[in-house]
Amino acid sequence: MPRYVRNTAILCKVETTAGVDAVPTGGSNAMLVSDLSITPLEAQNVDRDLVRGFFGASEQLVATAFVRCSFTTELAGSGAAATAPAWGAPMQACAHAEALLSTPNRVEYTPASTSLKTVTIYWYDDGVLHKILGAMGNVRLEAKVGDRPKLVFEFTGLDGGVSAAANPGLTLTAWQKPPTMAKANVVDITLGGTYSAGALSGGTIYNSSGLELDWGNQVQFTPLLNEERIGLTNRAITGRAMLELSAAQEVSLMTAVKANTTQAMAMRIGGTTAGNNIILYSPVVQLINPRKEEVNGVRLIGFDLRLVPSSGNDEIRLVTQ
Repeated sequence: MPRYVRNTAILCKVETTAGVDAVPTGGSNAMLVSDLSITPLEAQNVDRDLVRGFFGASEQLVATAFVRCSFTTELAGSGAAATAPAWGAPMQACAHAEALLSTPNRVEYTPASTSLKTVTIYWYDDGVLHKILGAMGNVRLEAKVGDRPKLVFEFTGLDGGVSAAANPGLTLTAWQKPPTMAKANVVDITLGGTYSAGALSGGTIYNSSGLELDWGNQVQFTPLLNEERIGLTNRAITGRAMLELSAAQEVSLMTAVKANTTQAMAMRIGGTTAGNNIILYSPVVQLINPRKEEVNGVRLIGFDLRLVPSSGNDEIRLVTQ
């Protein structure tokens, strides 16, 4: 009988001890995903290269090996203020701290450099279970006009084994519908504003085609004779945006680029449904590589973005409220 890609179930749970199976369940840790991909064994194969008195290949021996996988989740809140969204577990495994805060109620994700979290991922491929342990990853934000806002996760983890197993029942009620990237749902890219306790203020709002960010996490598999582990050793958050600028605004931002000037950047997605509002805020952003862009005959100016720490572990703040 054929097996079907659509019959895939993915579970993800933060580990108490890195590399030790956290035993995620379909009732508590199910992921609602799209664009999924898995490399079940990324192996370093050792060629025996034997000389036997005749031509022909030798076997290769599987030595060190790990697993890669990726999937996309929708960027939406939990539906209840101060309740972590369903994508909170994979976000923590991308070197982020999760804080449930009050006054007002909200959840904030900020970068971390210590006490990093790992996750266990169970990947059910229509009858075959791949266990991925000690996984850490990178994340990209795609929030483009006319689309849904998305988080694209790419994980590297230890091979926890493969077995025949039926898909579990999935509880997906924690996953909310995201607000679309449309005028009614978005406060567009704001430069020069401030953020405090769940609120944005000040700055200049620009028309844009949306925002793309890449956390640039450096994730490595390190094999040693007594231990194999996944490590996340650095990050460099970059991005892209296209802005519609007046002539004076273009001249001003070009001057900022030439002077290596940095400024805060923010975007708000949602705003109409409690528990499903998203704030993105970066206190120190450098605009570089300006370029002339065109959309339907309209002039836009594209910039690459570099998100730089201010006092450390604060390049970006991702807030749900």
